Amino acid sequence: MKKKKRIITIIVFIAIIIGVFFIFKNIEIKKVEDEYQDYIPQEEISEEQETQTKIILYFENTETGELEAETQIIDVKKLLNEPYKEMVNLLIKGPQSSNLKKLIPDGTILNEIKIENGCAIINFSNQFLNFENDEKKFKIINSIVNTLTNLKEINSVSFLINGEKNEKLSEIYLKNK
Repeated sequence: MKKKKRIITIIVFIAIIIGVFFIFKNIEIKKVEDEYQDYIPQEEISEEQETQTKIILYFENTETGELEAETQIIDVKKLLNEPYKEMVNLLIKGPQSSNLKKLIPDGTILNEIKIENGCAIINFSNQFLNFENDEKKFKIINSIVNTLTNLKEINSVSFLINGEKNEKLSEIYLKNK
């Protein structure tokens, strides 16, 4: 009988140890699960936010007169078909910031833009030539060149006026580094 009592005591003791082990194991597992839960944003991301992207455009700073980058957030759908045309049209439209100003002369129309061997060939209307002086011309050109060469597939820009080369814009412009 003593032997039976001893065996029962040992079995109960082992059962208690096993029970305690599983209780602590479950607590530890739950703790690990809590630490690695998925991040749940405080607000849902809208469809509109999902389709937005940032682009960099260059305009003139009204205080310093230097070119300055402006980041604009636009709908990525606008960039799907003709991204280069969309970016140049945003330069024509002008900056969102009040301390920047557009450089491309009023009335300028982008007739066409095409890419050949990494060179963006931009065909503008005659109004593009309505810049005040050579300094303004180079700011306008650098605004366009810096904007487009931010894209990895473009490394230079060439300008046409109504489909023809113009002596004022006859060279190919590379990004200023």
